[in-house]
Amino acid sequence: MILVLYLLIFILTIINVLQYRSRRKIKQTLHEMSESLAEIMENETSEKVLIQTDQHAIQLLLIQINRLLDYNQKVFADYAKTKDSLRKMISNMSHDLRTPLTVILGYVEKLKMDEQITEEEKGTIRLRLHEKVLNLISLLNQFFDLVKIESEDYLIPLSKICLNEICRKNVLEFYNLLHSKGLQVEIDIPDQHLYILGNEDALNRIFDNLISNSIRYGCDGGVFGLTLRESEGTISVEIWDKGKGIAEIHQDRVFERLYTLDDARNPQFLGRGLGLSISKRLIESMKGSIHLNSKPFEKTTFTCIFKQITY
Repeated sequence: MILVLYLLIFILTIINVLQYRSRRKIKQTLHEMSESLAEIMENETSEKVLIQTDQHAIQLLLIQINRLLDYNQKVFADYAKTKDSLRKMISNMSHDLRTPLTVILGYVEKLKMDEQITEEEKGTIRLRLHEKVLNLISLLNQFFDLVKIESEDYLIPLSKICLNEICRKNVLEFYNLLHSKGLQVEIDIPDQHLYILGNEDALNRIFDNLISNSIRYGCDGGVFGLTLRESEGTISVEIWDKGKGIAEIHQDRVFERLYTLDDARNPQFLGRGLGLSISKRLIESMKGSIHLNSKPFEKTTFTCIFKQITY
């Protein structure tokens, strides 16, 4: 009986020793984790907490801590990108608003100060003033539209839309302009009706912007084209020209709001960067995407891709 008691005491002692060593090891591991985390946070590095341990619970904790660090770094990167984008947007907005306002002020001062100006010259100045004011209003409306579209609660009603008819309608609206520019027109729209869940007003605005830009800044290529096609559950609309195009270095960023290009098709067009930003966000509101592929004087294509519906 005494032997059994001694044996139990011995076993309990061993268990206590093992538990003590385990707790000590866990405490040491947690201390190392704490120091590693403190160093990462203090130095704002992208490192991970890397500690060797055979404790399954601590291994799971390390995985979650490193996931949290990854998320924190992503949030910080997104914040820095948004802050930089906002700074550039404010700078570009200031420039874009200052330029027409300066011109308007110049015309007003000329009317006010120049007593020798003729009635004919006054009429010309008033006409130019009217044009500049309309341009300024248009620019402000684009700013407001972009802010509205980018808001989290912005939703557009979606319904079944036949893209064939939308494409034909938008090309026909530019017929006179295409003819006056002497452009060769290549349209490929199938007879079979292709449907998406979309918004007609948003699609008209997107295609109006893309077609007018293609004509205005790609007319030196002598060709304008629009192609509608289906492929594996999607429908794509390609609007293309063979003009100067956009350098490859800028192609990934032309859809950013107010992104300024040094070597642009036209500094006025891409300097503001509002039309493409608005178009991209409208397309994304319809669960679609837009892509650019450009080889100068070969082919510049804006491709809008939507999910096809068959019901």
